[in-house]
Amino acid sequence: MKHLLDSARDLDCQDALRGFRNDFWIPQRPEGGDQTYLCGHSLGLQPRTAAAALDTEMQRWRDLAVSGHFRGQPAWIDFGDELAKMLAGLVGAEPGEVTVMNTLTVNLHLLMVSFYRPAGRRRKILIERGAFPSDRYAVASQLRFHGLDPAECLVELGSGSASDVLEERDVEAWLQAHGEEVALVLWPGVQYASGQAFDLQRIAAAGQAAGARVGFDLAHAAGNLPLELHDSGCDFAAWCNYKYLNGGPGAVAACFIHARHADDPSLPRFEGWWGNQRSNRFQMEAGFAPARGAEAWQISNPPILAMAPLRASLALFEAAGAERLRAKSRRLTSWVAQAIESQLGDVLEILTPADPERRGCQLSLRVRDGRERGRQLYEHLQQSGVVTDWREPDIVRVAPTPLYNRFEDCHRFLEQVALWATTGAQEH
Repeated sequence: MKHLLDSARDLDCQDALRGFRNDFWIPQRPEGGDQTYLCGHSLGLQPRTAAAALDTEMQRWRDLAVSGHFRGQPAWIDFGDELAKMLAGLVGAEPGEVTVMNTLTVNLHLLMVSFYRPAGRRRKILIERGAFPSDRYAVASQLRFHGLDPAECLVELGSGSASDVLEERDVEAWLQAHGEEVALVLWPGVQYASGQAFDLQRIAAAGQAAGARVGFDLAHAAGNLPLELHDSGCDFAAWCNYKYLNGGPGAVAACFIHARHADDPSLPRFEGWWGNQRSNRFQMEAGFAPARGAEAWQISNPPILAMAPLRASLALFEAAGAERLRAKSRRLTSWVAQAIESQLGDVLEILTPADPERRGCQLSLRVRDGRERGRQLYEHLQQSGVVTDWREPDIVRVAPTPLYNRFEDCHRFLEQVALWATTGAQEH
């Protein structure tokens, strides 16, 4: 694989974003040296500025105490505004359509309070088969909350196999045939197991043509793919910020509510004082006067100490630029995919769509010799300092992320797969 190493190093030298790697803490191997970290799809790395950002708020808490709500740049009462604006730029939204609050599944529940309103025959929720378990749990429990049976009202479309691509036309055809029974379509931006990216505008248009509300779970899409949420026409979306957006483990999440719902009095929501109009929030009046836009869905005080690391990461995204990040991401995954097909095709099967426009950073791989051997490869990679992850029943996921991964990282992954294939075959 010497020629691949030379290619990787040449590409790294040409990479205009290579300096951003120095803005992150790279986990170290026990014997010394950087780990090869290809797991940003699960937990992003820590920006070097995150600790200072957190310390700033700790110091403000120490020095100002309650006055920090109104003093400082930004004051705590306004802290979420800058984050919402930065995130809106990443997901293709207007600033008033995004708010930062809670965690992902909590936000999905709160948004379904507003946008899942079963009535008459229109009671079903459509999801993809093989959805991330938390989404399925949330949807099933919402149905039960409304007195409905998930066995009747939860519709799962697709085979559930990560090796099968679910085409948008299949979703469109199903909704054309059965849409009059659907109240909500809840769909992922990227399928977490296979890495397949969906055309969100087509999904939203198909759902709304059928008379349903449409929401997206963007856990694996935000910070990974270019998104145009406002133009997609979806009703709502939610995402976590600890994967590609590097906000830290269990980081505060975010959600999007389309501007057409900004002042809709017919939408029910669970209310709390932080969703009240800011101008009279501290007047402690009995009546709830909702803020305009996504901010009205806020319930409680923002977690400032959890928001600070996210602010540090988003500043790096702004400096790098979404277009440059996406271009590098395509180059990284294409380079890995081509190397697998030419050098390791007898060892690995790529489950993620081959078209770079239908995937983001993630490549989902299956060892051709079966699940047991796949698990052995995953464990070999971990022991070799190559961090990937394992998803049952037989998937190794790798995600070279453009902010901090190099082509040389990708080469080391390939090198370790080749080493395992050679030594493992002898042992096997």
